[in-house]
Amino acid sequence: MLNKYPLWKNLIIVCALVIGFIYALPNFFPDDYAIQITGARGGTEVDQRVLDRALGKLDELNIEVKSSEVEQRDALIRLTSSEDQLRARPAVQDALGDRYLVALNMAPSTPDWLQSLGAGPMKLGLDLRGGVHFLLEVDMETALNQRLEALSGQIKRDLREERVRYRGGDIEDGRNIVLSFRDEEARAEAFSLIRDQYNQFLLDETSEEGQFFLTLSLSEAEVKSIQEYALEQNLTTIRNRVNELGVAEPLVQRQGTDRIIVELPGVQDTAQAKRVLGSTANLEFRMEARQDASSSETEEYQFRDNPQRSARLERDVIATGNNVANAQQAFDEAGQPQVNITMDSVGGDLMNRATRNSIGRRMAVLFIEYGTETETREVDGQMQEVERRTVDKGIISLATVQSALGSSFRITGLDSIPEASELALLLRAGALAAPMYFVQERTIGPSLGQKNIDAGLMSVIFGFALVLLYMLVFYRGFGLIANVGLVLNLMLLIACMSILSATLTLPGIAGIVLTVGMAVDANVLIFERIKEELRAGVPPQLAINSGYGRAFVSIFDANITTLLVAVILFAMGSGPVKGFAVTLCIGILTSMFSGLMVSRSIVNLVYGGRRIEKLSIGGKLSNG
Repeated sequence: MLNKYPLWKNLIIVCALVIGFIYALPNFFPDDYAIQITGARGGTEVDQRVLDRALGKLDELNIEVKSSEVEQRDALIRLTSSEDQLRARPAVQDALGDRYLVALNMAPSTPDWLQSLGAGPMKLGLDLRGGVHFLLEVDMETALNQRLEALSGQIKRDLREERVRYRGGDIEDGRNIVLSFRDEEARAEAFSLIRDQYNQFLLDETSEEGQFFLTLSLSEAEVKSIQEYALEQNLTTIRNRVNELGVAEPLVQRQGTDRIIVELPGVQDTAQAKRVLGSTANLEFRMEARQDASSSETEEYQFRDNPQRSARLERDVIATGNNVANAQQAFDEAGQPQVNITMDSVGGDLMNRATRNSIGRRMAVLFIEYGTETETREVDGQMQEVERRTVDKGIISLATVQSALGSSFRITGLDSIPEASELALLLRAGALAAPMYFVQERTIGPSLGQKNIDAGLMSVIFGFALVLLYMLVFYRGFGLIANVGLVLNLMLLIACMSILSATLTLPGIAGIVLTVGMAVDANVLIFERIKEELRAGVPPQLAINSGYGRAFVSIFDANITTLLVAVILFAMGSGPVKGFAVTLCIGILTSMFSGLMVSRSIVNLVYGGRRIEKLSIGGKLSNG
C-alpha cells in the first residue's frame, strides 16, 4: 500500500528521536549559582577545614546553601540565587584571606545517570553565561632586549669557538651590542664572521684610545620583524593556553600592533585565568660561573625554594623556554615532582654545544616571571595607586652536567605537583616571546548573562508560538502534524549542539529562530503541493505521496544553498558571526530530517496503509 515506511526506516527515526531526547534533556536542568574556592598558588590546597570556614561565614550572613563539596583541590558551594552569590563571594574572600581565591561560577546540575551517558547541556557563550574579558599589552621593549641578549650570547660563543679575543658584548640603548678588540685584525675577523652569519645587524667600526670597537645595530626592518614575531608568538601561545584550560568558544585576537583581546566564556575566576594567561613561565638555561670569571660577565640569583641560598651564573643564555617542544609532569626516583623537557632541534643543538665541553660543571635552570605590583605614590600632588612592572627571577635547579645533553632532559627542584603541572602546561603551550601586562579587565556576571538568556528565550517562544498558530489555522490536521515535527526539530537541534559541544550565543539564538522559519517553509511547500494534487482530482494517498516526492527537490535546493552560505560564514567569520553560523548549519540539517522524514512518518502513521476519502489540510476538504 501507499505511504507506509518499511520497519527499518521507522526504527531509524525512532532511534534518532530517542537519542535526541536524551541528549537534549540536560538543557532542562539549569546551572546552579555557585562560588568556587581555589588556592592562590598552585601548591595551596583547599580541604574540608577551609570549606567549613567558608560555610560558617555564609551561615553568619543567613545565606542559604544548597550543597557544598571539595573537588580534588577546589571547593564548590552551590547557592539558591544570583543575589546570594554576589553577596557570598566578597564575604568568603575576606574570611579566607589572600591565600585563597573565591570566584563566581555556574555549576552544572545534570543528573548522574545522564552524565554517565556523556550527556551534558549546551555550552553558553560570553554574552549568555558571563565570563571574563581581558585586554593585554605586549612589552615590545623587553621583546627587543630578550632577542638581543640571545643573539649576544650566540655571537660571543661563536667568537670564542673561533678563538677571536674580545671584550664587552653588553646591550646599549636597547638596540645595540658593542664589542671591543685589542687590535684591528681581531676586529676584522669578528666583522667577517658576524656579517656572514648575522645579517640582521648593521655593523659600524670605530676606534678610540687604542681600542677597536664594533657596534652591532638592529635595522628598522629587523626591529619591526621582532615586534611582529613577538605579537604573533604571544597570540599563538595564548590560544594554546586557552585550549589547555578547556574554555569553550574563546575569542583570542590581536588589536593594533601590540595588544591582544581575550574573552573566556564561563570563566569567573579572573585571578586563575590571569595567572595562566599572563605568566611568562619562561626558562633560561645558564652555566654556573667559573670562580675566575669577572663580575661583569656574571649575575647572582637566589633559589626559589630557599631564598637564603644563591648561586652566581654566567650572563650568557644557552637556551630558553622558546626552544621547548614538549613538557610533561612526572616524578623522580625519590617520588618528588619533576618536568620532563623535550627541546626542538635548535634548542637541542644549543644545549649539546654548551654542555659537551662542560662535563663536571653545573648548569642552572632559571625561572622568570613578569608581573605588576600596585603601589601608592604622589602624582601631580595627589596620592594615587600606580601599577609598577616587576621581574622575578629564581633558580629552580642547579645540577652537575654528567654528560653532553641533547634534546631531552628533566627539571627537578619544584615545590609541588601542582607547580610542576602548571609549569609543564605553560611550557607545553609555548613560552611567551615577551611579557604581557593586563591593560583592561572586565567580568560579565552570570546574572547579566541570564537576562540575555531570558530575552532570547522569549523571542524563540514568541516566534515559535506564532508559527504553530499559523500552521494550525491554515493547515488544520496537517498543521498539527507539522507542529509536532517543529517541536521535534527543535529538540534535535538542541541535542546536536549538546553532543557536538557547540556554544550557544545570542546570535545563535537568532539562528534558532531562523531555523524554525525555514523548517516551516519545507512543510508549506509539501502541503501546498498536496493541495494542488487534490484540486487536480488525485486520490488522497497519491496526493500525499506526490506532495512529499515532488517538493523534495525544491526543499533540498533551498536548504543546500543556505547551508553553503552558513559554512562560508563559519569559515570566514569570527565571534558572534561564527556562533550564528554554527546554529544555522545544524538547524538546516535537522530541519531537512524533521521536515522530510519525521513529518512524513507521522503522516504515514495517521493516513498510511488504509483507504481514506478526505484530508484535513485546510481550505475546502477534498474528496478522494
